[in-house]
Amino acid sequence: MKKLLFIFLALLSFSALQAKKYPEIKFEKTTIELGTFSMDEPVQKCVFKFTNTGKAKLVINQVHTSCGCTVADYPKDFISPGGTGEITITYNGAGKMPGRFKKSIQVFTNSKDEMVRIYISGTMNDIPVTKK
Repeated sequence: MKKLLFIFLALLSFSALQAKKYPEIKFEKTTIELGTFSMDEPVQKCVFKFTNTGKAKLVINQVHTSCGCTVADYPKDFISPGGTGEITITYNGAGKMPGRFKKSIQVFTNSKDEMVRIYISGTMNDIPVTKK
């Protein structure tokens, strides 16, 4: 009888844990290609759009970039379930060597998977890029 009671309580507590509601961040894209740009215009911006596909309010606690040349601007308020938001990334290649780059950005949230990585990449040339 004790075993049966123990099994019942274990199943009940497991199902209660499974029922906990979490937010979930879902990005439209996890990598954005900035393309080729000149050292004459080293500052490039892009926007990562996301949706809270979870069942609770989403909070972005912090956003860490892999380099001081990359800065993130992100929402500081709650994002309700089904709500959307944007993280703006600014890359500044001034003073950097020309060439191909790839930067990672870590997004820390209150979701079940606490950290998500997003990426920017591109090529900075030392010669002006002609625009058509």
